[in-house]
Parts: sequence; C-alpha cells; structure tokens
Amino acid sequence: LVLAPHTDDGEFGCGGTAARLVEEGCEVRYVAFSIATRSLPVGFPPDTLAREVREATAELGIPESNLTVHDFDVRTFPDHRQDILELLVALWEEWRPDAVFQPSLHDIHQDHQTIAAEGLRAFKRTTILGYEIPWNNFDFAYQAYVSLERRHLERKAAALACYASQQHRRYADPEYVWNLGRTHGTNIN
Repeated sequence: LVLAPHTDDGEFGCGGTAARLVEEGCEVRYVAFSIATRSLPVGFPPDTLAREVREATAELGIPESNLTVHDFDVRTFPDHRQDILELLVALWEEWRPDAVFQPSLHDIHQDHQTIAAEGLRAFKRTTILGYEIPWNNFDFAYQAYVSLERRHLERKAAALACYASQQHRRYADPEYVWNLGRTHGTNIN
C-alpha cells in the first residue's frame, strides 16, 4: 500500500519500489488524499491532478482499480485527522496490506505529517516504511533500502513526467530523480 498525501508524493517517495513490486507480481494499491486543486498553476482544469495520477500510476504498472483518490483540501489535513484516520482504518480492515509506504515521520509538510502519524496508528500491526521527500526532510534516517534496476527508475521518471502540471517545480527535473537514485545506490554499493 502506497499512501500519498498529494497525487505525486507516492511516485517521488517510492515510485521505483512500486514499479519493482508490481513487476514481481505484488498487488500494489495507491491512495492519494488530495488533488491539490488550489496549488495548480493557472490554466489547468481542477481535475488535472486526478487525471495525471491515473496516468502516472499506470506507468508504474498499478491498475486503475487499485487507485483511490480523495479530495482533501491541500494544507488542511491536520483539521481532518479523524476523517483521514477512519479512512485508513477502514482500508486496514478491508485489505490488511503486508507493507505500507508512507511519508516519513520526519517530513515537515503538515499534510505529510498527518498521513504519517495517522498511517502509523491505522497500520501499526504491519510493516510501515517511511519514504523520503528530500525537500521536506531536514532529518532522515535510512533504515531500509530497496535495490532497483535501471528499468525501475525509468518507470519512476516516466510516471513523474505524467504530471505536466507540476513540471515547473525544481524537483520535477528527471536528473534530480536519477541523481537521488545514484546517490542511494552508491550508499548501498
């Protein structure tokens, strides 16, 4: 299970891992909590990120039937903690995932913090791995790595390229994604 506060967070945080897991035959589900309508650049229709996340997760091999997109207003998740927790608990009761990938508890974005804290509460009976969003993590402890091949990073980069509305962000640069992969790959030899 991939928990993405905003539609592209799952791809940034663990897109390569999701591609690898799908390739290995695992059932991967992706839940996004906001299509961040208020954060869209001028000229993009309000449903842009809902469409882009469908295209991006398809690039990772995640079928649309395994994609859930909610529409919590961006930067207001702390006000909706209980609603988010109830959604997550219902997901635990329905699916009981073997592993949950979610933002790190060290992520400083308020929406990411809410998903991390409530995810920890809802899924405390299974494996939880916090993914890094480098521009939001001033502190991060690497405790697990997933070995990726070039094709997994290619799928991650292709998924992120589906977000035409987000290409203005400096971290959307494909070289940034590749450089992070190279850095982490060097760390684990």
